[in-house]
Amino acid sequence: MENLKKGRKRHIFIVSDATGQTAERVVDAALRQFKTTEVIKKVVPHVRTREKIQEVIDEAAGVDGIVIFTLVSPTARQDITEMGRYQGVPTIDLLGPLLTRFSDLLEISPLAQPGLDRQLDDDYFKRIESIDFTIKHDDGLRMNTLDQAEIVLLGVSRTTKTPVSIYLSYRGWKVANIPVLHNQPLPQELASIDRGRMVALTVKPSRLQLIRMERQRHLQNVDLGDYTDPEQVREEVTYALQLYRDLGCSVVDVTYKSIEETSTDVMRIVYAHTGMKKGKIY
Repeated sequence: MENLKKGRKRHIFIVSDATGQTAERVVDAALRQFKTTEVIKKVVPHVRTREKIQEVIDEAAGVDGIVIFTLVSPTARQDITEMGRYQGVPTIDLLGPLLTRFSDLLEISPLAQPGLDRQLDDDYFKRIESIDFTIKHDDGLRMNTLDQAEIVLLGVSRTTKTPVSIYLSYRGWKVANIPVLHNQPLPQELASIDRGRMVALTVKPSRLQLIRMERQRHLQNVDLGDYTDPEQVREEVTYALQLYRDLGCSVVDVTYKSIEETSTDVMRIVYAHTGMKKGKIY
């Protein structure tokens, strides 16, 4: 993805043996984490034959494109990877190294689970369902189905809510994340949510200011008001901490923590309060 960061126009082919809608939403969520001049997406659904895979790879090769895929068949997954390698087309397995390709911005590493190709039955579809749910419930969306979330994350802007949510969804969790806005009450829907499933993210104001300044630098001419003002940042963090205390939920300090470390802390908290876990917690 290095060329994307330089502002070069790139073509992304989203290949699926189903409709490809969920895969497209995940790609969109990842692309929102950084700025690029132009990305041209093409969704190629119902890809189930070697001939169709070759056709996609040929087209991608012709425009110096990237192929991101979700294919259930282990043979198809191997075919698309080998064909892409042969023709110099980067291929990304959505359930494997997708997040690694964006790690310079999301600061996360691949799940790297051995035998992933052999685990594409019920576990595969549950993972896709979790990803779909998490994308739909990003940044306070769809509050009417908040009660279906297995984990609810809270935090002020730039406390890694979205990257942590996406990482947890790859571990099989249905996650909703909700922004905490200065001097504004929390959504009423939170009142009915089990506190054991609710985790708030906080960060030291000095660190948060630096993160926001970097965000502002990337946005260049966009006016963010007092978004990076030191006093404003301190007030936001203080206000949020008071809300968390009133709410009675657990709090994780994400200052200098990686996405994996934060996610592990969140999973441990939820397990301690509810007994729920998805695979190994490490």
